[in-house]
Amino acid sequence: MAHASRPRSMEDLEDTLRRIDGRGYPAYRDLKGSWVLRTHPDGAPRLVLHVDRVQADPYAPPSLVRVGIDTSTADLPHDLIQDLPGRVATADFMLRAIAGELSHDSTGVHAGTPTQEIIERSGVVITEHGVEARLSVPLPADRRRVLGRRADELLLDVLPNAVGRYLRADGLDLEALRSHVDSYRDQLVLQSLLPQHGLVGFVPDGAVLPRASGDSELPLNTGTPFRSPDSLRVTLELPSGRSLTGLGIRKGVTVVIGGGFHGKSTLLRALIRGVHPHIEGDGREFVLSIADAVSIRAEDGRSVTDVDISPFIGRLPSGTDTQHFSTPNASGSTSQAASIVESLEAGATTLFLDEDTCATNFIMRDDVMRGLVTAEPITPFVERIDELTAAGVSTVLVVGGSSAFLPHADTVISMDAYVPSDVTEAAHAATQGPTATDRDPLPATAGRVLARDGLAPEASRGKRARPPAAKGRGVIRMGEATLDATATGVVDHEQTEGVARALAWLEANGTGRTLARAVGHLAKKLEQEGLAALTADRDHPGQVALPRAADVAAAANRYRRLRIQP
Repeated sequence: MAHASRPRSMEDLEDTLRRIDGRGYPAYRDLKGSWVLRTHPDGAPRLVLHVDRVQADPYAPPSLVRVGIDTSTADLPHDLIQDLPGRVATADFMLRAIAGELSHDSTGVHAGTPTQEIIERSGVVITEHGVEARLSVPLPADRRRVLGRRADELLLDVLPNAVGRYLRADGLDLEALRSHVDSYRDQLVLQSLLPQHGLVGFVPDGAVLPRASGDSELPLNTGTPFRSPDSLRVTLELPSGRSLTGLGIRKGVTVVIGGGFHGKSTLLRALIRGVHPHIEGDGREFVLSIADAVSIRAEDGRSVTDVDISPFIGRLPSGTDTQHFSTPNASGSTSQAASIVESLEAGATTLFLDEDTCATNFIMRDDVMRGLVTAEPITPFVERIDELTAAGVSTVLVVGGSSAFLPHADTVISMDAYVPSDVTEAAHAATQGPTATDRDPLPATAGRVLARDGLAPEASRGKRARPPAAKGRGVIRMGEATLDATATGVVDHEQTEGVARALAWLEANGTGRTLARAVGHLAKKLEQEGLAALTADRDHPGQVALPRAADVAAAANRYRRLRIQP
């Protein structure tokens, strides 16, 4: 939280708004700075408004404004904010309250849009000095003239009442806040305990996995509560005293089978989103996956830079060297091969795949096709999966049309009307038992070193390159180019913006390091400092959410102008 010069008074703000009323829109620049909106009886600042950036005109991006109070005024219970997880969850709770209040307001003030996941966000920040909400505020105008009276109501009434009151303990439901914080802390602890129990994922009994619709993350109220098979049920005890029973997804190869629309992809999607804790009432709270898990799918047309895909794709008829494979327009199979190798390079230990989003010729090939097509450069994923397991990489795979993976599976789960059952023994019996393998683990991926300006965005002629920035959930603008971020695992626009900020950090700090080492160094900073590692130099960073290191690496690998040193 930045501290500027002494703030001016509320009366000064009222006088300024009266003075600029009716003038041209640039007169709003007189608002820049800090203003005391309310004070303690002893005169100490209570609610302070910081106007950091004033929009150029009514049609430009909104102005950036902060509303803050000091620690004593906030009066938050110390046990809730004494550690980083507590501060993240408390700020998340406040942000949801503010966003809910503003959703009923017509002024267009925006504090962010929290999703079902609890992720550190810039919308509300708690520091040793106090609590602060970061907002985007469209300042009112009549065409391009200042509406001073409307601005007075917005800044001196709407912001204090719709925002300021949720920054204080006496404006919050403390019982609900404590439950929110406890749930988040316990979910983080459970996630950290998964490796100790030989697990890569966990689905608690009673979870509701189906969503309200295909384009919604809200729970389906009539969804079938999850119940784990007895043979795969585990009980996890948390230091808080909470005990959870449910399905443990074990290390190794887990294959999920079942008929169409019976819940196998729904289970996988819940595990994919389970890299983040969820809010209470989502239905997927405590559905958790190991933090470095990644989802792998075919991406026709993605960019690939100097990746060794030879474990999956041999020398191509064109003579292309697949040990140093680069293309601006990968096929489904080459894109999937590259994504797996890149994920391993970034340190992923768990891969999620759904046959519906995979290139068929990449994941399997039956005996008939093997006999008819002898000049095939692709080694199917099914033939490498045991090597991945030997290298300590687990796979969770959804299939519905082939038994090819069953002999390789350590666990086979069948979904029937959203009810799971353990059919491992039956699957092995039907396929003449599990396949023994004497393959060596896949070789470690060679580190690719970022060239100078390896991630620098391209500038238009005569102009300085614009820094990376999100343009919606699925696109990052890199100078004059764009980067498709839909396959990175980000959950919303704000996390995509976090990835964009991380790319800018890599651009400034990654030169001469391997991409994996540079991302790993950033990951340590994010673990220690949180979102401040990407936003500390900005009073108002806009709406940003903390990215995962795996998603940062995935975005960097998809940048079409990524440069790698020989």
